[in-house]
Amino acid sequence: MADDKSKRDFRDRKRISADDDYEVNYFALKNNITPQQVRELINKYGSDRATLTKAAQALPVR
Repeated sequence: MADDKSKRDFRDRKRISADDDYEVNYFALKNNITPQQVRELINKYGSDRATLTKAAQALPVR
């Protein structure tokens, strides 16, 4: 049975919510940074996932 195209998801997967601990922790784990660093990047660059990934990769490795 095919998916029902009338039932659209309201979430935007291109963005990361700083209020959602799960999203922040997942992004931090995936990019090898701390959740606090993720929140700082969101404050500085916004919530666009691609932009945050580039910024996280540019951070110095500890």
